[in-house]
Amino acid sequence: MTKLGTALEVGPQGLGCMGMSQSYGKTDDTESIATVHRALELGVTLLDTADVYGSGANEELVGRAIADRRDQVVLATKFALADPDRRPRGDAGYVRQACEASLRRLGIDHIDLYYQHRVDPTVPIEETVGAMAELVTEGKVRFLGLSEASADSIRRAHAVHPITALQSEWSLWTRDIEEVIVPTCVELGIGIVPFSPLGRGFLTGQVTSTAGFDADDARHNMPRFAEENFDRNLAIVEALKALAAERGVTAGQLALAWVHHQGDHVVPIPGTKRIKYLEENVAATNLTLSADDLRSIEAAAPAAAGDRYPPEMMRLSNK
Repeated sequence: MTKLGTALEVGPQGLGCMGMSQSYGKTDDTESIATVHRALELGVTLLDTADVYGSGANEELVGRAIADRRDQVVLATKFALADPDRRPRGDAGYVRQACEASLRRLGIDHIDLYYQHRVDPTVPIEETVGAMAELVTEGKVRFLGLSEASADSIRRAHAVHPITALQSEWSLWTRDIEEVIVPTCVELGIGIVPFSPLGRGFLTGQVTSTAGFDADDARHNMPRFAEENFDRNLAIVEALKALAAERGVTAGQLALAWVHHQGDHVVPIPGTKRIKYLEENVAATNLTLSADDLRSIEAAAPAAAGDRYPPEMMRLSNK
C-alpha cells in the first residue's frame, strides 16, 4: 500500500474512470464495470471520477460498479467544472451543492478524497477549502485534494485544512510541475496523483495516427495530436518502444514505471475502460528501474511538441 498525505492508504496505482463515459470514443458500461471489478481484484483501490465527466454519468457508472463492494474502494471525485460553461466555481455554497449532488449520483454516504477540479480565480482559495473542510467535519468527505493548482494555491489551501493529494498531469512528456509544484508537495507532505501518465494513450505506442479516432474523440482538439506536432511526438514514442523492447515490456509499461519511480508519494491513475489494458498498466508496478535506466528513458523522451490542452483549457491550469 502507498500513503497519500499522512493517512490515506491506497494501492500503488489507481484507475482513472473518465474515459468510461467521455472523451475517448464509444463507451460500454458493462465492460467498464467489469474493468472496475478487475481493478479491485488486482489491488487497485483508488478510483477517480468527477462530476463533470459525462455530465454526471461517470459518477453514476462508478456508483453502480462499487455498490456491492464499497469497503474495497478509496473513491475520489472532483467538483468545480460542472457548470454548462465549464467555468471553475469555488464559492462556499456551490461546494456544498456539488458535494451533495455527487453523493447522490455515486449512491454513497461519504467521499474518500474530494478535489477541487480547477481553482476558481474569482474566489479566495481559503473560502473554497474552508467549505470543503466543513464537509470533512460533517463526515461527508474524508480527505481533501486540489487538481492542477499552483504552488501558491497549494500553500494557502493547506494552511486552512491539510491537503492530502494534488492531482496534476505528469508523464514523460508533461514535466512542468517538477520545478516548483512537486517540491512544494514534498515539503508539505502532500501526495501527488498524476493523471494522463500515458499521454492520453500516445505513450503506449498504440497510436500511430488519428485516423482511427472516433469523430467525438477529444484528442482531435489537443495540440500534441495535431498534424504539425504528431510526427515529432511519434518519434519520442518510437525511441521509448526501442528501450521497452530491450526489457521485454511495452512502451506504456516503461512510461508508467518511470512515473512510479518519481517517489513513494506518487500514485498515477492511468485511465482505461478495458481489462486488457488495465492488466498491462498494473504490471508496470512490478518494474524496477535503476538510475541509469531512468536517465536513458528521459533522454529518449524530450519535451513533447505542442501544448497539452487547447488555449482555453490551458488558462485554467496551475492557478
